[in-house]
Amino acid sequence: GKVPYNLLKQKVGELSILEQGARIAINKLIGEVFAAEEDLTPIGHPEINITKLAPGNPMEFKVVVSALPEVTLGTYKGLGVKKEKVEVTQEDVDKTIEQLREMRIKEAGVAREVQDTDKVIIDLEMFLDNVPVEGGQGKGISVIIGKEYIVPGFEKHLIGAKKGDTREFKVQYPDKYHMAHLSGKLVEFRVEVKEVFSRELPEADDGFAVSLNFKDMEDLKANIRKNIEDERGHQNEQKLEIELLNKVVEGSKFGDIPEMLINDEAHSMLHEIEHDIERQGGKFEDYLSSIKKTHDELLLDLAPEAVKRIKTILSIRAIAKTEKIEVSEKDIDDEIESLIRRYQGYQKIEDHVKDPSYRRQLHNTLINRKVVGKLKEWNRSGSKTENEIEKKEK
Repeated sequence: GKVPYNLLKQKVGELSILEQGARIAINKLIGEVFAAEEDLTPIGHPEINITKLAPGNPMEFKVVVSALPEVTLGTYKGLGVKKEKVEVTQEDVDKTIEQLREMRIKEAGVAREVQDTDKVIIDLEMFLDNVPVEGGQGKGISVIIGKEYIVPGFEKHLIGAKKGDTREFKVQYPDKYHMAHLSGKLVEFRVEVKEVFSRELPEADDGFAVSLNFKDMEDLKANIRKNIEDERGHQNEQKLEIELLNKVVEGSKFGDIPEMLINDEAHSMLHEIEHDIERQGGKFEDYLSSIKKTHDELLLDLAPEAVKRIKTILSIRAIAKTEKIEVSEKDIDDEIESLIRRYQGYQKIEDHVKDPSYRRQLHNTLINRKVVGKLKEWNRSGSKTENEIEKKEK
């Protein structure tokens, strides 16, 4: 319900009521001013300082905002960036077939000694000068003999062992190893063999292709080649876009970029890294330990790339404005409908794409897509054959 003004004044004070009302009015006024000033694009939240406020008197206030820096575009047409050709060799196809065979491998527990290509389940302990290595213990670890998953030279010490055997041996780690504390070290291992499995690969023949729902081996190979071509073509397209945007940024001039904008972008990049690590089952704190960086040190390292990203976004906005590239409400509606069809049944995704804040985000995404499409159109170089797929067998 409504609280009588006099009662509210007694409870919180008249000045507090006036200040809250003033801030509501100021925020509304600021929005109108920004909407009218096309050349002013504020970022972040405005800093509002009310300098004069008294009942029955005019209000005075000061607003400080950070604005996007000015951009002076350089050349963005006729840059002459060439898209790389797509090349798929017979070796690429054969490698994929081997991976498919590995996925269909038949395993069987055996009582014999460990042989090359066997799978061995082990419990493992690692030591340096008889001191346990931090994180160097594991149970139920799967090792394929000959794959060198752990470190070169490790698996050969298991050949000849049987289930229940314990082997103790030393392995020299390479001078350059992804775990720096083990680089160049002579590490002692204590390994207990828990299980031994033989592994039988299926023959790479028509029967194997049929088991994967293809007519025959030639049909499977053609499908593999097409998939590799498509994937590499997509990668080359992305590389072309990045090179074009980099050239645009290099040729443009930018005003001072507010520190707040750099910090926001660096934090966004850090969250992307954290999300990717957790999506793969890792822990962000473990990642920081592995690169020997603190949270703040990593943020500082990300700042230069954050500046580059910001300049790219600013360049895209400037090109869109110069070339009058726009996104209509229909464009946004069509994209949302496409996403809903694609993720039909995923209620959380459907609710997200229908949210008004997502429309604003999607507007920027579509502007970026249109500008990049135009950049490729303006800067396409070479003859048709330079952008066609080259099929090559070796």
